[in-house]
Amino acid sequence: MKHKLSVSLDKEILEELDRILSTGKYRNKSHAVEFAVQKLMEEQNG
Repeated sequence: MKHKLSVSLDKEILEELDRILSTGKYRNKSHAVEFAVQKLMEEQNG
C-alpha cells in the first residue's frame, strides 16, 4: 500500500527531475522519487 508524502525541492532540482521524466524511464515524479530513495537506502545499508 502506498502512502502520500509532500516534499519541497529547489527549483533547479525540480527542473532536472522534469528533464529526467521526459526520457520516459519513470512513470511520474512519485516513481522517480521512490526509485531514488530505494537507491539511497541500498547505499546506506551497503
